[in-house]
Amino acid sequence: MEKKRILTGDRPTGRLHIGHYFGSLKKRVEMQDSGNYDMYILIADVQALTDNFNNPEKVRKNVRELAMDYLSCGINPEKTTIYIQSMIPETAELTIYYSNLVTISRLERNPTVKTEIAQKKELFGESVTYGFLGYPVSQAADITTFEGELVPAGEDQEPLIEQAREIVRKFNNIYGEVLVEPKIVLSTGKRIKGLDGNEKMGKSLGNAIYLADSEEVITKKVMSAVTDPNRIKKDDLGNPDICMVAYYHKLFSTDEEIETVCKECRAGQRGCVACKKQLAKNIIEYLRPIRERRAYYEQHPEIVDKILREGTEKARKTAKETMKKVKQAMKLDYFE
Repeated sequence: MEKKRILTGDRPTGRLHIGHYFGSLKKRVEMQDSGNYDMYILIADVQALTDNFNNPEKVRKNVRELAMDYLSCGINPEKTTIYIQSMIPETAELTIYYSNLVTISRLERNPTVKTEIAQKKELFGESVTYGFLGYPVSQAADITTFEGELVPAGEDQEPLIEQAREIVRKFNNIYGEVLVEPKIVLSTGKRIKGLDGNEKMGKSLGNAIYLADSEEVITKKVMSAVTDPNRIKKDDLGNPDICMVAYYHKLFSTDEEIETVCKECRAGQRGCVACKKQLAKNIIEYLRPIRERRAYYEQHPEIVDKILREGTEKARKTAKETMKKVKQAMKLDYFE
């Protein structure tokens, strides 16, 4: 049976945290190991520059950081192709061709773009750059350059994938049936709340536990987690339903531990400090294999570079094959 091509990836703007792990990384590893898919993971450095154009060093540094996070979580370069977006010129070329198929007003109506522009007011003010407004076009090129049939993503990405589908349909209508129309595979992983109870976990909010955090850092962060504000003394009756420590126990502790934690909290028999210490210990043990693998790659950056180089070379070959078909269809193959 022919394997289905999957295209997924992340922007190298920072380290990955446990929200990323439960939200998409675990699923990627499962799909990779199933043997049913031909998976490509891009490190989207070009897309990262759309709102980090004034800090290229940050993007460059995080390319390797992101690669190490992938590898430490179980992404296997023998089964999955990891490549760097900027090293695939065919994607940039295809972005230019696609830009003729999308109107400015259509980009401005994209719900995901509208939301992200609102979030970037401090950076852009009232003048959004062409690159940021047009990144859905670039994303469509990323997917179709590799003939991605499936794109694992969250619900917030649906408008972007739909825009890619529109571009493919328009291209095929004009030039012939050349491109594969991608389908979104909605992530089954739930969004993990921050330690402060915020619905979003992120670096700017200071409420995230990162996959590479040390034992000391994890413990310090857990000890600062928000608990039931009405529980002042140890023997006060608590409500685990509004306590982030209990919330995280449900992610990292056994069913028996969770039952005990909630029961003793409600009865005022367990203090928050003891509960946090137990949680910190469980998180540390859960992430230990990931941290150990990451430490290995940190000590051997040449291995990471080799994986990225070979993955990018393989991706480039695939991209060239797609671009050859595209240029033939567009009558741009002058000397073939």
